[in-house]
Amino acid sequence: MMGNIKTPLPPAKGRGGLLRSLAIVCSIALLAPLGTEGKAVDCKEDVKAPSPQNVKRVESCTPTSAPTPGKPYFATCDPTFHTILGANPSFTLARNDSTPYYHEAGVYIPSQDALFVTSNQYVPPDGSTSGNKTIVISKLVRSAHGPVPAINKHAGHWSRETIHPTPDIPLANGGVNYDNGVLFCAQGDTSGRPSALTHMTTSPPYKATTLLDSFDGQREFNSPNDVVVLPKDGSIWFTDPSYGFEQGVRPQTELPNRVYRFDPADKSVKVVAEGFVKPNGIAFSPDFKTVYVTDTGRSSGDGVEHPELPAAIYAFDRIGSTLQNRRLFARPSTGIPDGIKLDTRGNLYAGCGDGVNVWGPKGKLLGKMVVPEDGIANFAFGRSGEVFLLNERRFWVVRVDGGVSGALLGEV
Repeated sequence: MMGNIKTPLPPAKGRGGLLRSLAIVCSIALLAPLGTEGKAVDCKEDVKAPSPQNVKRVESCTPTSAPTPGKPYFATCDPTFHTILGANPSFTLARNDSTPYYHEAGVYIPSQDALFVTSNQYVPPDGSTSGNKTIVISKLVRSAHGPVPAINKHAGHWSRETIHPTPDIPLANGGVNYDNGVLFCAQGDTSGRPSALTHMTTSPPYKATTLLDSFDGQREFNSPNDVVVLPKDGSIWFTDPSYGFEQGVRPQTELPNRVYRFDPADKSVKVVAEGFVKPNGIAFSPDFKTVYVTDTGRSSGDGVEHPELPAAIYAFDRIGSTLQNRRLFARPSTGIPDGIKLDTRGNLYAGCGDGVNVWGPKGKLLGKMVVPEDGIANFAFGRSGEVFLLNERRFWVVRVDGGVSGALLGEV
């Protein structure tokens, strides 16, 4: 979840991965006590030949039907994908706006049949922010009836409401269901409001409560990006890349790019993994034994592409409150893997430069929900057999097999 520029990245041409000779540190911090730095074990790779990050992935994916130029379609890369799609998969464009409202978070509230999303950074044309970038939180609510007949009866009609939390949540980004509300990653700003984890209620007045706003009581986080909750103990795990500083919306960073674990019970914060260029999306497997983290270092916050840097998904074993045994899980062929989520079958879905890519539990690419324009930064599972795609100015409702459900929603 970059929280700003989310344009599909074109493949590098004529560079051969030799832009620079760079040592990539894939170090891992297993556990660091509150207020201390995580200790890492280096496994440096001197990039003097084309980096594995740049090697073109050969895919054999077939559209399920003849694609219409500019329109989304499904592509099967393995026969297993048909069990996910079901007999009659479909895309429905539920909303099409002029503002990039549909960028991050994607938190579905089953009791309200509503979805909370955060926008990309933009400057409102009405001058309300004096020319400064802002992010708005939107609440999308589905109803059976609308001003015109629904294009697809399963998708329904979706209204959008701009939410104004009390107090405001500065530059909200990723989010997750938590404590009968939504837990947002607040990136903070340059006017004194720190990065934070902030809980918001899902009904008016949308009360916001800060749970955490510093690492050790002194140093601020960089710009928290994505967050998940471990139901067994209520601990909160989140990524903290330096995108905010690179985008000019946060001060100079004080901490490395890391993954943290926060325990609301005793207020402790521990480093669970580091050695990333840009840790981004994070998700648990359905049994909570594996944690997946994306590294989107290939795309910097100022929009510059670094093809020699990671655009990958890594898997860790969760051993208690630590992460161990880091290994490469998957890499997309187009763009970067931003937001990630798993279904109850253990398949991993990732928002990428060409849409949503789906890998099986062992890292085999199964298929894609291809969205040609702007790709997908994030998405969410809705009711059984339903996936919501956040496509910047467009909001898509995808119908798949009725047995497909998001792993997170089973814990809501």
